[in-house]
Amino acid sequence: MQYRTLGRTGVQVSSLALGAMNFGKIGRTTQDEATAIVDAALEGGINIIDTADMYSGGESEEMVGKAIAGRRDDIVLATKASMPMGDERNHQGSSRRWLVTELDNSLRRLGVDHVDLYQIHRWDPSTSDEETLSALTDLQRAGKIRYFGSSTFPAYRLVQAQWAAREYHLSRYVTEQPSYSILQRGIETHVLPVTEQYGLGVLAWSPLASGWLSGAIREGREITTSRSAFMRERFDTAIPSNRARLDAVERLAKVADEAGLTMIQLALGFVTAHPAVTSALIGPRTPDHLHAQLAAADTVLSADVLDAIDTIVAPGTDLAAHEKYDTPPALLDPSLRRR
Repeated sequence: MQYRTLGRTGVQVSSLALGAMNFGKIGRTTQDEATAIVDAALEGGINIIDTADMYSGGESEEMVGKAIAGRRDDIVLATKASMPMGDERNHQGSSRRWLVTELDNSLRRLGVDHVDLYQIHRWDPSTSDEETLSALTDLQRAGKIRYFGSSTFPAYRLVQAQWAAREYHLSRYVTEQPSYSILQRGIETHVLPVTEQYGLGVLAWSPLASGWLSGAIREGREITTSRSAFMRERFDTAIPSNRARLDAVERLAKVADEAGLTMIQLALGFVTAHPAVTSALIGPRTPDHLHAQLAAADTVLSADVLDAIDTIVAPGTDLAAHEKYDTPPALLDPSLRRR
């Protein structure tokens, strides 16, 4: 396992981070399985665990809390807030009112008195940076969080938040958690240059592209991954963007074979090779999934392999641009781009 400094915090974290989204009903992972995954991850050298309040309605946090009981101090613990937690309109977003309340809920579910990294799960356009940053700064000063970060923010919002922290003399985001994989490279254009400029740590989620790069999806095989069962439109190969992904996967499989690598090693090695990336978040649903992903912990791709990947998916290119989560609101709501 490799270890890297998380931004400018001085905290050392593993190059693979354990994501707990599949703990609970989302991934149908039981408490015993979740504990076994955490045990194996720690034994394999992983020292950072990432979850969120909305994963299975809080169940993931509860399962993580039980799995790490008695060894909290050995783990860099991260969670997130701002996504809806029920139908109440104010049980979401990044207002002071909600963040103060929901952090206490997360601490209770996790069974801890603080988290190391508290992240805003998505940018909330209805809340000012000053409002959010001042609340997070106060929670930090109260000892409930050590650091805070953003997740899936567009580049211009990352810059604006840094300037707002400076203008109002508040603590700043120290990390960003974007989606990044061989098949979704758009963040190389704007987001990663910004994180490097401001010294932000980067925890990249979906490095296996929702299973497209796991080795389980190949030409001529029926797609039976867990994601395909409830996200069918993302795996329907009659859709042009999915056809493009499958074509890329077939070419990438040849590159992996020639380099003596599994598809998982190729995918995770690619993400962790970028100098702006601190850790790649893996989200195993079973212990077997974890062991296959841990095998990539020390993978270092050669320049020839990285060049071959570039010829298949060009730098800065998203093969499924419509699946981006950082689209400016005005592109989604016509009323915001018309007088």
